Amino acid sequence: MSEVTILHDKDADASILNGKTVAVIGYGSQGTAQALCMRDSGVNVIIGSRKGPSFDRAVNDGFQVMSAAEAAKKADIIHILLPDEFHKATYDNEIKQYMTPGKTLSCSHGFNVVFKQILPPEGCDVIMVAPKSPATEERKAFLNGFGVPGLVAVAQDATGNAMKTALAMAKAMGFTRAGVLKCTFEQETYEDLFGEQNVICGGVVDLMKYGFETLIEAGYPPEMAYFECIHEMKLIVDLVYEGGIQKMNSVISNTAEFGEYFNGPQILPPDVKARMKESLKRIESGEFAKIFLDEIKAGSPVLLGKRKALGDHPAEVTGRKIRSLFERKG
Repeated sequence: MSEVTILHDKDADASILNGKTVAVIGYGSQGTAQALCMRDSGVNVIIGSRKGPSFDRAVNDGFQVMSAAEAAKKADIIHILLPDEFHKATYDNEIKQYMTPGKTLSCSHGFNVVFKQILPPEGCDVIMVAPKSPATEERKAFLNGFGVPGLVAVAQDATGNAMKTALAMAKAMGFTRAGVLKCTFEQETYEDLFGEQNVICGGVVDLMKYGFETLIEAGYPPEMAYFECIHEMKLIVDLVYEGGIQKMNSVISNTAEFGEYFNGPQILPPDVKARMKESLKRIESGEFAKIFLDEIKAGSPVLLGKRKALGDHPAEVTGRKIRSLFERKG
């Protein structure tokens, strides 16, 4: 089992960013959170965005906003925070020509570098600074004087200062307050895709849906099924987040804990792990990346169809009804 290095504030020198300009390309959820945190830490941040709601939001937040090409030309560090499927076109059409020697190309997910959608030129540093948190929680933690954990990685160190730059950016965003893990681009990319597909998104979502469907098909009220199989998931995950699985087990009833040991392996037998290993191989080989990028090129028919079908699922219909009951009035 490989070990990772965990770094904190004392290991990072934010002054490395003094006199440098960071261009955040994309002002979505992560772009907003990361740009605001860096600016609050004294970093000179500009925004590269197409005209539209995100552009207008960045202007309203007080940033100097321009096209991705203009931002890349002006910046010393180009930090791409667009959705994965937009990186290549934006890089090729607007950024590549301005990647002159000594500049730094940065991102928060290694997908496009690892799967060679982006091929940075020699002479430029290529780094990753990745928060392990949704953007809203990341910003909230920063404003509360702390930060969320993060990852830092270097794919190309042309200047000899790539890791120092990554750590300086992590510090400016508050990640080193909590601790950042030093890893490789490949480790972050493969593990992130695996976790999303097999556990925190794909696995958990299907478990919740199957549990909900089983109860309502047996005649139980949808509202009760929703509470039991979906609503309470957050409460359980919060306990695990606070103190691990044992902490969660210490809070739930003995009946629930025994049921975990008795029935869990029957619902998710050992062959699930074998299928997870197959999934990891698809990710590491680039097979999943090709399937995903082909889907985007085709106009996302599967993605959009599944998205619509999910909105029509009885669990979602019931959930909207349940959540409306708990909305504060007035």
